[in-house]
Amino acid sequence: MEFSQTQLIGFGLLILGSLIIISLERIFPYDKGQKIFRKEFFLDFFWYNIFQSALLGIVIFSFIINYIDSTTGLSRFQIVTDWPVWVQLLFFTITHDLYIYLFHKWQHKNKFLWRLHEAHHSPKEVDWISGARSHAGEILINQTIEFLPIVLLGAPAEVVIFKSVISGVWGMWIHANVDVHSGKLQKYINGPEMHRWHHSTGKGRNRNFATKFAVWDWIFGTAYLPNEKPDDYGLKTEFPANYFTQLAFAFRPFKKTVRKINKEA
Repeated sequence: MEFSQTQLIGFGLLILGSLIIISLERIFPYDKGQKIFRKEFFLDFFWYNIFQSALLGIVIFSFIINYIDSTTGLSRFQIVTDWPVWVQLLFFTITHDLYIYLFHKWQHKNKFLWRLHEAHHSPKEVDWISGARSHAGEILINQTIEFLPIVLLGAPAEVVIFKSVISGVWGMWIHANVDVHSGKLQKYINGPEMHRWHHSTGKGRNRNFATKFAVWDWIFGTAYLPNEKPDDYGLKTEFPANYFTQLAFAFRPFKKTVRKINKEA
């Protein structure tokens, strides 16, 4: 299979996945009355999903990963090349998902990393495309760590493309405005049930860090799944509405804590 053919198949699967999820949002809405073309839809769909993804894809693969690979030459050892493609996909999906869980949890505790992550929490209406809103700095870190091992270990192009499809469709799914009840499966496979709580302004915001496998949250004690639904989503503070100002907003100065010293007369 040629690389271009694989790309076409991957793109088709991504489109198909998005259409299925959008249809489910219309049929089984989690938050009723939420529109497809909601406020800031264009911001998420064009600026983050298309413009930023295309630009960072070039930076990550053509510059960062290509430079590291050409410098180290590790891919020539072809460590995983002979593994079946499905085994490679399973291996890289599980290992990267554990990394994402741990890094995501750290982002909520570290004030510097939170600055890169807060854009992702800024949408006040959560749906299939709102998950695309992530600061460029966060994407550079996470997607480099996601795809660098795949290239350096000698995986074929199919693994890079299909891993991208898995991440893309799953990312749309966990943010989807779909009222799904998966029962015991939610202990293992992540979906909107838990992740929409993560985007709320309430208790769930600092819980449910898993992306694909909810089992990490249940194992490490960060799972949160009450019977009711969140009242609202987003940040409690004001956040810029423009793509470029959102990028710059992450680098605003931290407020200094003013300490009052009581002097004895």
